[in-house]
Amino acid sequence: MVDNRYATALVIACVLSLLATVYLSVAVGTQHWYQYSSPARGEANVSELRALYEEFRDGEFDEKTYSDTLFRLNGTVSLWWRCVLVPNSAQWFQEPVNSPSNAKMVLECRSFTLPQQFTPKYREPGNHNSGEDLLRTYLWRCQFLLPLVSLGLVVLAAFTGVCACLCRSLAPTLGIGILHLLAGLCTLATVCCYLAGMDLLHRVSMLPDKVDGSLGWSLYLALISSPLHMMAAALLVWAARSHSQSYYRMSAYRVA
Repeated sequence: MVDNRYATALVIACVLSLLATVYLSVAVGTQHWYQYSSPARGEANVSELRALYEEFRDGEFDEKTYSDTLFRLNGTVSLWWRCVLVPNSAQWFQEPVNSPSNAKMVLECRSFTLPQQFTPKYREPGNHNSGEDLLRTYLWRCQFLLPLVSLGLVVLAAFTGVCACLCRSLAPTLGIGILHLLAGLCTLATVCCYLAGMDLLHRVSMLPDKVDGSLGWSLYLALISSPLHMMAAALLVWAARSHSQSYYRMSAYRVA
């Protein structure tokens, strides 16, 4: 028999966990973690921008190439995607390209493949002779591995919770709470690694004039999911400890 307080805590924890998992899943799957705002195109640089875009679309994977394209073409970059905002293919070669208000802009994305996620970062992006930048390399790898670990921990916690319900036992609740706490910490570490990596990138690859960067809504979703997981963990741990203490007191009373 479970006290109403513990049952309420468990229900609220499940709702918080579900919300956190949905937010994190949406954040991982969307492109708007960091976005650049570039100045309007002019006649003088439209051919250069078109060349950058074609290299971004069809060229080999290179950090400097895609970063320069993101800077100049209102790009966005996330854990698994890099995107640029460009006119449709026909308007590259027409006058409306010089008038952004008339051009129809589309967001074109390329995904980071698994081998690309493990590609080393260099002290000077694009210069392989400058030596590997270990800090940026491992921050990049952590930022895409940690959310997968977080989601895996939540799935394991959900499986353990289902088993606990089938067995009608609150004993595993403490373990489920710890799994949620670890998931929240992994999510928070993901955001920290991402922000640190972007800051280091901007130090070695200076933004062009009049180009500004800002955090996107996908990153905020991931940031919100971390405290939700931790609140769920706190409720689960409280329910497990309080129920355990009540159970032991009741057992001691019956023995006495």
